[in-house]
Amino acid sequence: MSNTELDLHDHRILAELQADARLSMAELGRRVHLSQPAVTERVRKLEESGVIRGYRAIVDCAPLGYAIRAVVRVGRADEPRMLRALEASPEVLNAYNITGEDSWLFEIAVRDVAHLELVLQRFCALAQTSTAIVLKVLRQHAPLRPAAALATEPMAAPQEKTPATAVKRRRRGSLT
Repeated sequence: MSNTELDLHDHRILAELQADARLSMAELGRRVHLSQPAVTERVRKLEESGVIRGYRAIVDCAPLGYAIRAVVRVGRADEPRMLRALEASPEVLNAYNITGEDSWLFEIAVRDVAHLELVLQRFCALAQTSTAIVLKVLRQHAPLRPAAALATEPMAAPQEKTPATAVKRRRRGSLT
C-alpha cells in the first residue's frame, strides 16, 4: 500500500492507533466514523502492507532503574565488530547507521555514570565517540502522519504568547 493509496479514513486510523494502540476495533470505528468490520479490514490491510509494523508498550526507563539516557555518536568502525558490540549492549534503545562525520548514532539508557562508562568502553574500543546526556525529553514517540498529508497543509508559524495576548484570550472566555 503506497502513500497515495491511503485515504482520509486510513490517516485517521493511523493517528488514533499511534495515540492509543489498545483501542478496540469498535471504539476505533466509532472515532473514525466507520463500522467495526470496515475498520478491522482497513487495519488488517495496513498491517499486511507494512504500514503498521507492530504494537508495543512504551516503557519509562526511570522506574526500571535507568536514571540516565544519553545519545552516543560513534565514528567509522568495522560494521561486523560494531554489530557484535551492539548485540552485547542491551542498554542501546535505538541504533542508527548514519551519514556524516560519524557512522553510528545510539540512544542508550544506563543506571548511573559508572554504568555509562562501561557501555561507552565497548564502543570506544572500536572508534571515537561523542556522548550527550539527555537532560529533558521534549518530544518522544510523536505520531507520524503520511507525508502527502503534510504537503497539503500550510505551515503554521509558532505563536508567541505575550501577556497582552493571554489577557485578551481570558476576556473572551478562553483558558489559554
